[in-house]
Amino acid sequence: MKETTYIKRPNRTLFIYALIYLAFLYIPVLFLPLFSFNDSIYIAFPFVGFTTKWYSQMYHNEPMFAALLNSIRVGGATSVIATLLGVFGAKAVTRYRMPGKPVAMFIIMLPLVIPGIIMGVALLIVVSRSGIPLSLYTVTLGHILVCVPFAMATLIPRFEGFDRSMEEAAADLGENAWWTFWRVTFPIVFPGILASLLLCFTISFDEFIMAFFLAGTDPTLPIYIFSQLRFPAKLPGVLAMGALILVVSFFVVVFSQWLRLRNSNDITSSGI
Repeated sequence: MKETTYIKRPNRTLFIYALIYLAFLYIPVLFLPLFSFNDSIYIAFPFVGFTTKWYSQMYHNEPMFAALLNSIRVGGATSVIATLLGVFGAKAVTRYRMPGKPVAMFIIMLPLVIPGIIMGVALLIVVSRSGIPLSLYTVTLGHILVCVPFAMATLIPRFEGFDRSMEEAAADLGENAWWTFWRVTFPIVFPGILASLLLCFTISFDEFIMAFFLAGTDPTLPIYIFSQLRFPAKLPGVLAMGALILVVSFFVVVFSQWLRLRNSNDITSSGI
């Protein structure tokens, strides 16, 4: 019997919708580097002229760089700790039977639906009553609480997406639980771990409400930017910083995608 081959025609409506969606999503972001070269303190058309003085102003703005370093420190610590907790939690949920598992998952995921301002006020009360001074450590604690559900949501499908018999085979060959995880499980779930690290860092880096309530005398970058909105002359320097962050973020995403594809190809070539 002759097989009939169907050729799918391109869906123009879907293509147009995708273009409109991408334009709506990214065109406002592209105005950020555009206005960082405008020779005016006002963000408005038409352009006055081309200049790079805002980048020079940004370079000499020590408080801004201090806030940026604070955000990087908090984001790095938050992403590592939240992803580590997410790995343990995802493995426990997908590999073991536990009494009250649905209740535990509900409690873990609860920060996803609680408004951030309520979480911030609640944590501020707890920290104040405990006598803990507000600092970057308290901000990191609040960000970990927010990011763990995202790490769990990212890692659980990855743990459920491969054959568990490979872990059982490693155990049958004499490997203990640690080496089984490191040699078998970790390479398979590594794309999920990388995605969790990037997601948690991004959430922590641009999180404002928790940092607003829990930061002490060392502001993070979102708090610093918020404080500068009252001074129009300093806003172009903030746009320059935002443009640099946008460029760095682009290269980080490209690198992570390249690493994910390379890892997937290695796993496929190895027969896993």
